[in-house]
Amino acid sequence: MWFVVPVLALAIAAEVGATAVLPRTDGFTVPGWTLVVVLGYAVSAWLLAVLVRHLDVAIVYATWSGAGTAAIALVGVTLLGQKLDAVSVLAVLLIVAGVVVLNLRGAH
Repeated sequence: MWFVVPVLALAIAAEVGATAVLPRTDGFTVPGWTLVVVLGYAVSAWLLAVLVRHLDVAIVYATWSGAGTAAIALVGVTLLGQKLDAVSVLAVLLIVAGVVVLNLRGAH
């Protein structure tokens, strides 16, 4: 199952990319950006569907959502001018810790 990590990374990247450009849709009134968002989410969901044929859905979804949350938080701060306070950083770290625990538990 060599393909799991690259496919999961692509699913995360597609979702994070779509989420990062979501503000540009202006409430889905800008067709080009809306199409980018919809396609990004569709590609991400398709890749997740491929993965859950080989792994437990809880592990796949937790990893995807946790890594995606952490990644979009970083994108928000670095590219979108958003601010992260200490509580937000702690919350993201707790999400990542939960994903790690789930993955370690699923490996046994």
